[in-house]
Amino acid sequence: MNTSIVNIENLSHRYSKAWAIRDINLEIRQKGVTGFLGSNGAGKSTTMNILCGVLNQTEGEVLIDGIDLRKQPLEAKKQIGFLPQNAPLYLDLTVDEYLRHCAYMRLIPDNKIKAAMQEAKERCGVAHFSKRLIKNLSGGYKQRVGIAQAIIHKPKLVVLDEPTNGLDPNQIAEVRNLIKEIGEDRSVLFSSHILAEVQATCDTIKMIEHGEMVFSGTVDDFNNYIAPSSMLLFLENLPPLTELLAIEGVTQAKVLGRNKVRVSFDTAPAIAEKMIEISVQRGWRLQELHLERSSLEEIFAKLSNKIK
Repeated sequence: MNTSIVNIENLSHRYSKAWAIRDINLEIRQKGVTGFLGSNGAGKSTTMNILCGVLNQTEGEVLIDGIDLRKQPLEAKKQIGFLPQNAPLYLDLTVDEYLRHCAYMRLIPDNKIKAAMQEAKERCGVAHFSKRLIKNLSGGYKQRVGIAQAIIHKPKLVVLDEPTNGLDPNQIAEVRNLIKEIGEDRSVLFSSHILAEVQATCDTIKMIEHGEMVFSGTVDDFNNYIAPSSMLLFLENLPPLTELLAIEGVTQAKVLGRNKVRVSFDTAPAIAEKMIEISVQRGWRLQELHLERSSLEEIFAKLSNKIK
């Protein structure tokens, strides 16, 4: 049984003579939120435009729920909902007028439009603004209306390009929770340049750089892409630094406070377990030990330079 809603094989596209993306291969699961990362010019927008049927690829194959997007574009696009970075809102329409228009565009039968509109509005928390002009809504509610148009036809894949861009912290939290809810029963591809947003919202991450896929895995895999190389120790009986430096694998030690020390180490295996064992043997009375992970920005930078 195929558990993927999107299957992309050897996807390549070029503008004139320059390749924007080259041999992209990826799968996206039927449910959950997938983060799509990439720096400016990485090929992220090109990939998303091809995935949503806005652009025809030069080479490769895109299957949406097993349907070839190039050979059967209408059938494949029925399974896709798309919110571009600049939401395609008609500001002089009311929420109801706009969503009714979107329902027609999505070929929803006339006798099912009212129910589809109501369900999308309730799901996105805009039902109480049905008669309000879109131009009079706050930025957060405009984004909610944009998401409502992307899910009104109940697609199996929802593609959201920078959906929290320009929102205040409260609005970001609201939209983030909405995206998570949508991902409970369908697949969401969520593009953002804010790494913390991807970490907080997504289950898996795909990252493209210089037109090639450089990472595909879970959020935990991404967070641990760079192995820890330092730890913080809280010791009641802090030993001399020379004693710490004599431990195999330890490369540096620095006192940060009366009972706190940072220890740097190389790739020696099981260094944390070794430190706990030695602490017990020598009576250091270890209270806490924290491995220091690399920041998201450091991981992103390392992946960005992976294929230069």
